[in-house]
Amino acid sequence: MMQLIFCYIYTEWCKLFLFLLGKLPNEISLPNLEELDLGSNSLSGNIPHSISNASKLRVLNLSENSFFGLIPNSLGNLRYLETLELFSNNLTSTHDWSFLLSLANCEYLDLTWNPLNVHLPTSISDLSTSLQYLYLHDCKMAGNIPMEISSLSNLIELDLSMNELSGSVPATIGRLKSLVSLDLGDNKLQVLIPESFRSLHYLKFLNLSNNRLQGPVPESFGSLHDLQILDLSTNRLQGPIPESFGSLHDLQILDLSSNRLQGPIPKSFGSLHDLQILDLSSNILQGPIPESFSDLMNLTLMDLSNNSLSGFIPSTFAEECVLKFLDLNRNQLEGPLTQTIGNCKYLEVLDLSNNKINDTFPDWIEALSELQVLLLRSNKFQGSIGTSKNPLSLQKLRIIDLSNNNFIGPLPISYIRNFRGMMNLDKGKDVHYMHEGGHNSLFWREKEGYYYSIALNVKGKETELNKILTIFASLDLSNNKFEGEIPETFAELSSLRGLNLSHNNLIGHIPPSLKNLTLLEWLDLSCNKLGGQIPSELVDLTFLSSFNVSYNQLVGSIPLGKQFSIFENSSYEGNKGLCGPPLSRSCSQEQRQPWMNSLKNNDSKLEFGWKVVAIGYGSGFIFGVAIGCIALAKGKPKWFVTLIGLR
Repeated sequence: MMQLIFCYIYTEWCKLFLFLLGKLPNEISLPNLEELDLGSNSLSGNIPHSISNASKLRVLNLSENSFFGLIPNSLGNLRYLETLELFSNNLTSTHDWSFLLSLANCEYLDLTWNPLNVHLPTSISDLSTSLQYLYLHDCKMAGNIPMEISSLSNLIELDLSMNELSGSVPATIGRLKSLVSLDLGDNKLQVLIPESFRSLHYLKFLNLSNNRLQGPVPESFGSLHDLQILDLSTNRLQGPIPESFGSLHDLQILDLSSNRLQGPIPKSFGSLHDLQILDLSSNILQGPIPESFSDLMNLTLMDLSNNSLSGFIPSTFAEECVLKFLDLNRNQLEGPLTQTIGNCKYLEVLDLSNNKINDTFPDWIEALSELQVLLLRSNKFQGSIGTSKNPLSLQKLRIIDLSNNNFIGPLPISYIRNFRGMMNLDKGKDVHYMHEGGHNSLFWREKEGYYYSIALNVKGKETELNKILTIFASLDLSNNKFEGEIPETFAELSSLRGLNLSHNNLIGHIPPSLKNLTLLEWLDLSCNKLGGQIPSELVDLTFLSSFNVSYNQLVGSIPLGKQFSIFENSSYEGNKGLCGPPLSRSCSQEQRQPWMNSLKNNDSKLEFGWKVVAIGYGSGFIFGVAIGCIALAKGKPKWFVTLIGLR
């Protein structure tokens, strides 16, 4: 195959569209070749030293293959090389990177996703000053970033992310005045963010996330007027958010989450009219949410969760609102809610959980036709949930948590009937994670977008869902004061993974039709006033791993087999009438054979049927049999007709 390849690469340019396997030949002699692109194949083995015989190469792309071993030093002989792409292989390097030191004209170098397993050498300063693009993402590099990196004075993009780099961020990076993109995320960098960054006037993308940086966010960042994306998340930054950020008029994405930032949210944020994503979650921010946020017409995602924000949710959301994700969970916000949230027609996730919102059920959510996730858990909502005004509303809603409030009255059946998003979700649907995408910026490193995340009660424990599958559905109405029976409508929610109706005042029986919830993984009906038996049909819920009916008024034997063999005593305690494994109470004969009770209930019908037969015997054998058959065929008693096979 390789002989076939090299029949075609004696021209000045070679781009191979075949899917190639095997190894490169040990001897390569291509003195006139200028461009060689063998990327995105399944080539393996070592890169041969003889590659340097192609001495006029300007472009060499061996990326996305399975090459291994040392990057050959002979690459340094390719003095005309301008572009070298070796990313996505299994290549290693010598400690001094000697293979690069003679590449006097190299402008573009990408070694991303190779286990180089070396320190970034100080000799990096010997690289060509022509170098404009340097990508070393996820190369298993350790040690400090050398101060000498400032010698690469023409760098436009520098990516050292996802390594084990430690120490401080060298202040000399501030000398790289041509930088447009700087990515040092996902390392172990410490100490302060250098003030010298204020000199990077052309910077559009800055990522320092997932490090151990301390101290304040530099006020001087407000002078980086070209900045479009700023990610300082998951560090140990302290102090206030600089008011000067309001000057970053081109800013599209701002992520300061998971730090120790304090103080109020700057009112100047209201002037960031290009802002699309704002994540200030998991800090110690106080004070109100600025009313000026209503002026952010391009904002699609706002996450202010896990702070100490107080006051009211902004009273006005503009009619032009394009929000898709709004998370205010775990603050100290009060109510009532503003109905103008209903102006956000594209809203997919609304999380107001764990606040002090005092209001009735927000029926205006029926205007949110794209809503998929509604979380109102642990607030002061009260009153009964009325009837839906629009049977076609909330068709996409599939994750609902209204738990730990003071809702009263019957379960909201008219709304539940609307929840098409909980019915047959798996059939013919594109399965993916919910995210906010569509950013055209070349510097948006996660091209697929920003994944939505929520906190949800799963199997009795609050769980952080860092990604939300589009086929995941759950319903939690627990810890309220709902009353009445569990309606059969619940059995139509066939895509539910979790159902929690515990700690209410529900009565009646557990509907056997819940067996239709074949994907159910957890079911909690505990702490109600439910009676009757546990339907044996529930044994067929083969995905069920958490089941709780404790503290009700249930009677009879506990169903046996399949998933029910894994549930412990705690699933059934507080029901004095229940018996059988795993409880220590054994069942009486009547409890073990509950179908006998239904037999007794048919006694009157049975007596009537045999009286007709007896009369027939008194009037004559043939006439009596005829009358008896007529009576039986008309369904008295039906169980006997079935027993003897009459149709």
